[in-house]
Amino acid sequence: MIEVSIVEDDDEIRESLAILINGTQGYRCISTFCDCEKAIAGLERDVPDVVLMDIGLPGMSGIEGIRKIKTTLPEIDILMLTVHADSRRVFKALCAGACGYLTKDTQPAKLLEAIKEAHDGGAPMSTQIARMVVNSFKTIPHSELTQRETEVLTHLCRGKSYKMIAETLFISEETVRRHIKNIYKKLEVGSKSEAVAKALKERLVYT
Repeated sequence: MIEVSIVEDDDEIRESLAILINGTQGYRCISTFCDCEKAIAGLERDVPDVVLMDIGLPGMSGIEGIRKIKTTLPEIDILMLTVHADSRRVFKALCAGACGYLTKDTQPAKLLEAIKEAHDGGAPMSTQIARMVVNSFKTIPHSELTQRETEVLTHLCRGKSYKMIAETLFISEETVRRHIKNIYKKLEVGSKSEAVAKALKERLVYT
């Protein structure tokens, strides 16, 4: 059972998301919040697996909310769900600790799949977001990463889960995990969101 919390100020959208999640086997919405201030207090009392977070919230922004939530609850996967699709906000969200970034026009089935991917260690992104992010990348000639590590990091930045990366590169999931462990060490990061953010900032992956 994947337990989900929603942080969204639009009542209709928040309620629709809760209905979708609660109506799907294997998922449960355990809490909803209209702003980050309420979410920060509530999440500490009842910790979910995944949080769906809007950016344009009243009071504290979703990006600042991510930072505060990840400080006290680093194990939570935070998935952005927003109308904003510009590279500046995407980059800020990933740097703050978001594990993925979706636009609100994402189809319900794709949203549920993205929640599962985030829970399974992936970095899901809407197609347009993934294309925009990847198109902004350019490989650095003197990267410390090996060619295979760069390939793995590239696919991680495209929102693929460990299983999907393994299938794409025809290697085992264990090998993917080993490469990602080495990537974390070389980039001096501790999570997939930090790795993706650093790859974006330093242009470490293939276009």
